[in-house]
Amino acid sequence: MKYIIAPSILAADFGNLQRDIEMINQSEADWFHVDVMDGVFVPNISFGFPVMAAVKKHATKSLDVHLMIVDPDKFIPEFAKAGADRITVHYEACTHLHRTIQLIKASGCKAGVALNPHTPVTLLQDVIEDLDLVLIMSVNPGFGGQAFIHNTYKKIQDLKRLIQGVNEDLIIQVDGGVSLLNITKLVSAGANAFVAGSAIFATDNPSQTIIEMKNLVTTSISI
Repeated sequence: MKYIIAPSILAADFGNLQRDIEMINQSEADWFHVDVMDGVFVPNISFGFPVMAAVKKHATKSLDVHLMIVDPDKFIPEFAKAGADRITVHYEACTHLHRTIQLIKASGCKAGVALNPHTPVTLLQDVIEDLDLVLIMSVNPGFGGQAFIHNTYKKIQDLKRLIQGVNEDLIIQVDGGVSLLNITKLVSAGANAFVAGSAIFATDNPSQTIIEMKNLVTTSISI
């Protein structure tokens, strides 16, 4: 199984964004994770298409776009045109989730759905076959640096059971409080993609931290 490390550029130094993008390009990371917040669905605002275009211009790796916004259908085609390889929307933000998933795919991207900490994975049962990725939020979305919510391990295990015999190639991604201290346990629970922000960019040597994360996940045994 391939394990994916996706540094979140929200935690990068925006005064030196190209430098940090080049660091990720040259590192053992697999994806760029791009958090888009609107100040409505979550209590924070991040960035939109201009920053996305700047990242795309320099990035040599896949762009994993996480939309923490209301009414994402309005913007999915534009994010696809801006360079997203996969687009993840929130279950809680989509009135017609199946239609939104189909729009993502029609726009040429892989489709993901994110679940807030209070949302059970069973609510995805009727669309799980259509998904490429499920993102389990292990903090409340909107701000970096929050404490990891320990119920996440159970949710990953529940999702792993849900996809058995149905969509076993689904990527199970975790976002929020992921660090060198818990990434091995997340692998054991069944996750195979990991978003990390401050746990990478706040270290003295982000590239080395990515190597350490990669080594931990590739030497772990997934159940």
